[in-house]
Order: sequence, then C-alpha cells, then structure tokens
Amino acid sequence: MRGGNPIQLLVFLFVAALAAAAGLLAAALAGPAAGVAVLAVGVVGAWLISSCVRVVRQWEIAVVLRLGRFRGLRGPGLFLIIPVVDSVTMIIDRRTVTTPFRAEKTLTLDTVPVDVDAVLFWRVIDPMRAALEVEQYAVAVQWSSQTALRDVIGRSSLATLLSDRRKLDDEMRQIIDERTGPWGIVVGSVEIRDVRIPLELQSAMSRQAQAERERQARVILAQSEVQIAERFAEAAERYTDNPTALHLRAMNMLYEGLKERGALMIIPSSAVESMSLGGLSGMAALGRTTPPRAEGAGEHTH
Repeated sequence: MRGGNPIQLLVFLFVAALAAAAGLLAAALAGPAAGVAVLAVGVVGAWLISSCVRVVRQWEIAVVLRLGRFRGLRGPGLFLIIPVVDSVTMIIDRRTVTTPFRAEKTLTLDTVPVDVDAVLFWRVIDPMRAALEVEQYAVAVQWSSQTALRDVIGRSSLATLLSDRRKLDDEMRQIIDERTGPWGIVVGSVEIRDVRIPLELQSAMSRQAQAERERQARVILAQSEVQIAERFAEAAERYTDNPTALHLRAMNMLYEGLKERGALMIIPSSAVESMSLGGLSGMAALGRTTPPRAEGAGEHTH
C-alpha cells in the first residue's frame, strides 16, 4: 500500500472481516482446521484485492508496468491494476517544481571567483519519457542546471553577472531546456538570486566606483566651464554691436556692488574707459559710509 492509502486499507479490512466470518462459520461446520484454512485464504485474498485498488492525487500520475513492460499511465483518482502482474513503479508530480542550485568558487571570464545562487522552475509535461528516458529526472535536472550555471559564469564577466542578470537567466533557461527536453521536462524560468564576490574585491570595487564618481564630477565641471565661456563669448558679440547695452550693464554692475553696506569696488582704468564709465567712477565712493562719531566727542580748538 502506497503511503497508507485509506481506500486500500478499507478494502483490506472489509475483505478480511468477511474472511474471518467465513472462517468462524467453517470452523463451526467442519472443525477448527477448516476455519483456520478459510481464514488464511481470506486474508491472502484480502491482500490481493486491496492491492488492485490504487489512488493518485489530482496533480499526480502513475506509471504502470505489466511484467516489466510499459503498460500506460493511470490517474488521477481511483484505478485498478492486476495484482502481481502489474506494478506501479513511479508516481510523477505534474506541478511546477522549484529546485535551488548553486555554483561555488567559479571563475568568471575576467578570472574573478564568485559564488552564485540560483533557482529553477520546471515541470514534467511528458510523464512517459520522464519515467523511461532518465533514471531520476529530478536529480538529472538539478545537475544539468548546475552545469549550465557554471558554463554561463565562465563565459560572462563580473560586470555582466552583476548588471545583466535577466539576459543570463534567459540564456541558462535555453541551455537547460535543450538538455531536459528529451526527458519530457520543460523549464519555466531560471532566476539568479545572489552573486557573492571576495571581500577584498568588494573593497577594490568600492574604491574604483568612488574614483569614477570623482572623474565624472570633474568632467561635468569642465563642461560647465566650457558652456560658461561660450555664453560669455556670445554676450561679448552682442555688446560689441550695442554700446548702450554695455553701458547699462556696467551701471547695473556698479549698483549691485554698491547696494551692500560698506562695499568697495575697484575698477581698472581700462575697464572704465572701455565701458564709458569716466563720469560714473566717482560713484564708487558712495558705497563707503563714514563711521559715526562717538557720542560726546567734540572738536577742541587750541
């Protein structure tokens, strides 16, 4: 009886009870020896009859052999077999199975040792081939997955493992599916869960990332300087053809410099002449305030 099948147990008990009743009746009519013989035959018959009854669950299917040859698939539900002649050699689960696997200390294309954890989702679509073409299809799937993972790692760089997992998942799925297809198994998906690298390499990669960020910051700063210089060149061209605008800009610069209390502007003479600020140079003194005299202080004439 497989897994304490309650149907088989019920049939066995029912037939055994009938055999016991028949044994008691035979013992009363023909003597104890006849009763024991009837009881023994009844128990053997109960075992044979109960072994004919098999039940598999909704997601399972049974592989039946008759005298060693493949007879067919049975289930799900209740079915009957011929005792001794037929045998249920395998119960195949047709649900999607999750199989974790890993590759330890595997070298990448750029010779970096990594530990990679992955998970495989697969399902049996042809129970006959899964039972007849491979001895233990679950173990075969796991080993094929691990071999495919090592193969993909060896052909990929560390940067690809860390940044392009979806592509590697699809590649592994195709490799594993080609190997398990003849066994009646289809691969749903493969997912890389984790990639672990040595601690020393993690520190080196952190320093490299920091240096790269500093380089990018300097490049952005240099590009900003170029853009500023281009805008200044455009402004110079506009002021060359429009001296009035240059004069107004100069007055605005003086105002911005003088509006703060205590501000002092120093303007080169060439700049004053070029911007026609000769009449405005004296305004710079307005930006300086005379400090107040102390209270009680006066002038004394001697």
